[in-house]
Amino acid sequence: IYQARFLKYLTNRGLKDCSDQRVWCFLGDGEIDEPESLGAIGLASREGLDNLTFVVNCNLQRLDGPVRGNGKIIQELEGTFRGAGWEVIKVIWGRYWDPLLARDTTGKLLQLMNETVDGEYQNFKAKGGAYTRENFFGKYPELKEMVSNMSDEDIWRLNRGGHDPVKVYAAYDRAVNTKGRPQVILAKTVKGYGMGAAGEGKNIAHQVKKMDMDAIKHYRDRFNIPVSDEALEKLPYYKFEEDSTEMKYLRERREALKGYMPRRLAKSTEELPAPALKAFEAVTKGSGDREISTTMAFVRVLTALLKDKQIGKRIVPIIPDEARTFGMEGLFRQVGIYSSQGQKYEPQDSDQVAYYREDQKGQVLQEGINELGAMASWLSAGTSYSTNDLPMVPFYIYYSMFGFQRVGDLAWAAGDSQTRGFLVGGTAGRTTLNGEGLQHQDGHSHTQAALIPNCVSYDPTYGYEVAVIVQDGLRRMLEEQEDVFYYLTVMNENYQQPAMPKGVEEGIIKGIYKLETIGRSNAKKKVKLLGSGTILEQVRTAANKLHDDYGVAVEVYSVPSFNELARDGQECDRFNMYHPDADAKVPFITEVLNEGFDGPTITATDYIKNYGEQVRAYVPGAYRVLGTDGFGRSDSRANLRRHFEVDAEYVTFAALYELYKQGELDGKTLNKAMQDLGIDPDKINPLFA
Repeated sequence: IYQARFLKYLTNRGLKDCSDQRVWCFLGDGEIDEPESLGAIGLASREGLDNLTFVVNCNLQRLDGPVRGNGKIIQELEGTFRGAGWEVIKVIWGRYWDPLLARDTTGKLLQLMNETVDGEYQNFKAKGGAYTRENFFGKYPELKEMVSNMSDEDIWRLNRGGHDPVKVYAAYDRAVNTKGRPQVILAKTVKGYGMGAAGEGKNIAHQVKKMDMDAIKHYRDRFNIPVSDEALEKLPYYKFEEDSTEMKYLRERREALKGYMPRRLAKSTEELPAPALKAFEAVTKGSGDREISTTMAFVRVLTALLKDKQIGKRIVPIIPDEARTFGMEGLFRQVGIYSSQGQKYEPQDSDQVAYYREDQKGQVLQEGINELGAMASWLSAGTSYSTNDLPMVPFYIYYSMFGFQRVGDLAWAAGDSQTRGFLVGGTAGRTTLNGEGLQHQDGHSHTQAALIPNCVSYDPTYGYEVAVIVQDGLRRMLEEQEDVFYYLTVMNENYQQPAMPKGVEEGIIKGIYKLETIGRSNAKKKVKLLGSGTILEQVRTAANKLHDDYGVAVEVYSVPSFNELARDGQECDRFNMYHPDADAKVPFITEVLNEGFDGPTITATDYIKNYGEQVRAYVPGAYRVLGTDGFGRSDSRANLRRHFEVDAEYVTFAALYELYKQGELDGKTLNKAMQDLGIDPDKINPLFA
């Protein structure tokens, strides 16, 4: 549905005329029970998607049994689709039924058809003509008389519409010539058609993996395939003669369809340049004395992209009714909200600068409270380089917790479809969102993102990190045409955004760089502190406490991506195992940390401990991870960080404890520090709280 809508979007915006393109969706009647199958059919009719055709194979069976044994799935679906404004085309009965229907002057046959439930229809095909004569036509004397001159085999041959090529062709022809609305073809068929006694119309049909020779002979005879009994044992393919009418027709159709195999465009023929990092100077120079969030920094990056002369029109902002939450309402006025109907009303806020402006050429896809729909739009835009030979750059911005828990299947599908684009999880992290509890607080989306091989994920702390990551993603997806997509988490917590230090670009992209050193390298007590997202600010506060109150020298590292570091480490491990005679590769995190202080390493993030734990094998020396395992809760940021044991005090104590374990700190000092830092040793583990 959203692919078809995206084709209209491209056409209306003047980017490409997609009027000759059509989306076909083939479904089973059992699959229609999935909420995703029918959840957006109202949008299809509302948008007038006459370039969309659903074909539902109504064989009346699921894997285990009937779809609606006590009802009629075709009638049910007709009501559902017709009520949603679709053109409904039913292909129920094949041509062999036409003479009987023509003789049904009283309407009795039609009455019987409507009275018969799907479970009975399944029996009629599974149990043959004699059974059908007695148990279907035999219900009414006049109908039994109607078929009295027909043999049991004739009755069994009465075909269903979905197996009649003439009826199917007529349905397709009507569908493609329908204007102004989407179409659904409800084609009645038989599950296991042609299998005969081996499985035709039977509940076991899906589980039948092999047919015996009698069933194969039945299949051959049923479809008049000219193969002898002797040759049949070898299960040969039958091929029409090269000069036959059939072969000529098949070859003509394949040529019209541009080849003998479906072909996917792996790379677009159009090359688009990524803007240079200089384009984002408004972000990389920092915010000065002003405190802003990384969400606001991202909006500035997006605004710069929309103004870019070469790729600005290719940017597709996708928002599920949260633009004002993320401070993005300025886009309404700047580029407009896409609407196939334009704007037929004066918006209530038309006197405001950032009023709600809908436009047929609008750029923003405002999907309403609909994460699945927004994700489907993102996937459609992110595969446009292949389906339309038109590279687009979709940015889908959403609550990170809302988003991943509702679109996990589509995130995996995006990887499988080789989608290119950016997913941006707003208000990310377990503790960053003030006052909202379990449903909003995301402590695990990065762990989920790591499961998708071509998803590149980052948890940036500063605006310049966001800019570097986005620019590098554009380079990889547009210039290099790599089949990757990016997941960024951004926060709504305001703090001063520093200017980008020199030479940190590589570290940002690879996942780690040294941010600052507090204290002298010859100090007796030294630690390395790692952090990402807003918790890096807690880590920096802890670094100052350690130095000022306990005489510890500290190196602070920003880690925009533990996922990328873990993948790099695993790749090095794999190379070293298979190339024992070559120079061993060193993981990037190992290389960076080895250049720093000796001493223990402490990591703190706003995500579950496993996020930081995945690099343990590549961290030299002692390593401790703090994270936010457990359910979220409604409270202030400070209280949440105290609860999950990731605030500056807990980071400070974790570092002191590791120094104590190494004999660099005595027990008396450690116990006093626990008291001074307000840490309750008997507090319940937040995982179980």
